[in-house]
Amino acid sequence: MNQLSKTKKMVLIAVFAAIEVLLACTPLGFIPVGVTRATTVHIPVILGGIMLGPVAGAILGGVFGITSVMINTFSPTITSFVFSPFYSVGAFGGNIYSLIVAIVPRVLIGVTASFTFSILTKVDKTKIVAYLSAGIVGSMTNTILVMGGIYIFFGQSYAASKEIAYESLFRFIMGVVGVNGVPEAIVAAIITATIGKTLGSTLMRNLNKE
Repeated sequence: MNQLSKTKKMVLIAVFAAIEVLLACTPLGFIPVGVTRATTVHIPVILGGIMLGPVAGAILGGVFGITSVMINTFSPTITSFVFSPFYSVGAFGGNIYSLIVAIVPRVLIGVTASFTFSILTKVDKTKIVAYLSAGIVGSMTNTILVMGGIYIFFGQSYAASKEIAYESLFRFIMGVVGVNGVPEAIVAAIITATIGKTLGSTLMRNLNKE
């Protein structure tokens, strides 16, 4: 890639990152879906991974993760300790594993979305299925790995903070995956396909134009 295209790519990464921060800090990042809310903060990460590649997707995912740590540090809830090592409430406190839960799954959003799109475009010439699938895979990567990390690293504390028995935590987490994760994945798939199909080709032509 020539130097001009590299510069354009860096600019696009910065734009996607700015959109992430905007979504994370405003109600635009949370869309009401029935009785729950579907987050849209990870959608720029998915789109960035699709349009700019897995490395850019990982960078944007890192921005998402760091934003999550900051929000849970400065605007905490009862369970913010699972996302921030700098926050504690009563007997519940974050630690180094909080950074793993907050950042690693988010880094992998853009990576999995990028590879999913890349693989499916080889057989899906319209790219519709590729965009939809990348949106679903990226979104579910976030939900499953975050909730899985919470279960592995903070199971006892998380259950206590939610005032549920630890023996019921796995069922509770699977419920979150179903009630929150599935609507989020559907929203992510629709928005990814809509924006990707509309702007994807144009952005890539401009990126590669000298």
